[in-house]
Amino acid sequence: MIEIDALSKEYSGQRVVDRVSFNVAEGEIAVVVGTSGSGKTTLLRMINRLIEPTAGTVRIEGEDIGAIPAHLLRRRIGYVIQGHGLFPHRTVAQNVGTVPALLGWDRARIDRRTDELLVLFQLDPAEFRDRLPGELSGGQQQRVGVARALAAEPKLLLMDEPFGALDPIIRAKAQSDLVAIQKRFGTTIVLVTHDMEEAIQLGTRIAVMEQGRLQQYAPPAEIIAGPANPVVAELIGGDRPFRLLALGRVRDLVEPGPAAGEPVAADASLREAYAECLWSGREVLPVIDADGRSLGRIRRDDIAHRAEKPQ
Repeated sequence: MIEIDALSKEYSGQRVVDRVSFNVAEGEIAVVVGTSGSGKTTLLRMINRLIEPTAGTVRIEGEDIGAIPAHLLRRRIGYVIQGHGLFPHRTVAQNVGTVPALLGWDRARIDRRTDELLVLFQLDPAEFRDRLPGELSGGQQQRVGVARALAAEPKLLLMDEPFGALDPIIRAKAQSDLVAIQKRFGTTIVLVTHDMEEAIQLGTRIAVMEQGRLQQYAPPAEIIAGPANPVVAELIGGDRPFRLLALGRVRDLVEPGPAAGEPVAADASLREAYAECLWSGREVLPVIDADGRSLGRIRRDDIAHRAEKPQ
């Protein structure tokens, strides 16, 4: 889907992105993570040519984006920024329909798409389509921003710290919604964040940047289990085993047999199950499916073993 080949950017002779190369397959969520000044946002903005590279190439579906007029390229790519960038004097419906209108969609088609997305983001069109952004909560503004980016049915969505301004509870819900919607549409996403926890939760693959250079590009479990260098290890932090548990699910370790006490859901993370074992002082937990049916049990020792020796 996206091929980033030896991409570089210089300002006044200083390279802020230095020969970065990686590919993003169709339908993946690639998360670019790094500290402030690592070059991650500059890298993202070169993908839609908000910043022109000094050297290197970006290809989308095999086509060199340098050969595409910038304004036409951007209409093919959804873009979400921190703060969402909504037009304050335009209604929710007008904001969502911005790019489809530029592409010449007829009014009926724009209205249908707008209402479809508002319903998807749990914003009743009858209640929200005529509101102004200032009348929305932060979480609602965030959802409208993502809806606007998806309105023209782009195959590629770029997101620059999209959840950074949200409080932790709303942020977790927004992340969950993004994953669900990405699965529904199959959209390829490149997302920038400074938060390694967010990268681990969202990414199919993670690109770790530092001082303009790519340090490692791999699936989350591989990065946690085998950081390429001390820079990556420091970003992950000292609780690597527990981060690995956040990637696994209870259903992976369920076994036949009884257990007493409050059950844990099969779709819960191993980290959540381990925390429940420690909190309640239990060695085993009963496991249920989404319909409340018993599936068996999970042992605390098995969870701890998975943390020590990831599969």
